[in-house]
Amino acid sequence: MKRLFDVLFAVVILLFFSPFGLIIAILILTSSKGGVFYTQERIGQHGKPFQLLKFRTMKQSSDQSGKLTVGMRDPRITRIGYFLRKYKIDEFPQFVNVLLGDMSVVGPRPEVREYTDLYTEEQRDILSVKPGITDYASLQYFDENRLLGESENPRKTYIDQIMPAKIELNRKYLKRPTLGHDLKIIGKTIMRILK
Repeated sequence: MKRLFDVLFAVVILLFFSPFGLIIAILILTSSKGGVFYTQERIGQHGKPFQLLKFRTMKQSSDQSGKLTVGMRDPRITRIGYFLRKYKIDEFPQFVNVLLGDMSVVGPRPEVREYTDLYTEEQRDILSVKPGITDYASLQYFDENRLLGESENPRKTYIDQIMPAKIELNRKYLKRPTLGHDLKIIGKTIMRILK
C-alpha cells in the first residue's frame, strides 16, 4: 500500500511540477557553469548505496571542500541555489528516486556513508526502511544550515548534537510507519514550507 501511494504521489508531483522544473533548469544553466542536476551517493534501505538526485544549487566540485552546507550564505551556493534551498525546491527531483524505488515520500532522510558509518548498532535500525524525502527530523531541523553556520565546528556539531537527535526522531517514525502517519508528516511539511 505504501509503495503504491509513493508511486502515485510521485507521478502527480512530477507531472504538476514539470513546467516549473523546466524554468528552474534554464535558470540553473544560465546562472552558473555545470549541469542541471547534482547526484550524490547516499545510503538507503539495508545499507544499500544509491544516487540521490537534486537540482544543482552549488558551484561545480563544491562537495570536495566538505559535504555539509554551512549556513544559507555558504559561498559555494549559487544565486538561484539560495532560492531553491530556502523553499526546498532543490529536493523535488528526488521524486524520481521514489519512482525508481530507492526512496519513499516519507522516511528517514538518507545520509552519506561518512555519517552512517558512525551509527551505533541500535541507531542502524533506521536503515531498515526506505529513506524519505521528508520526515520528523526534516521538520524539526528545517533551518539546519543556519544552525551549522553559527557553529565554530559545524562537523562536530552535526555529529555530536544534530545527527543523534535526528536519529531519535526517525526512530519515533519507525514505531508507526503507516499511510495515515505519512499523510500527517506530508501535511506538516507542506505547512512548514508555506510558512
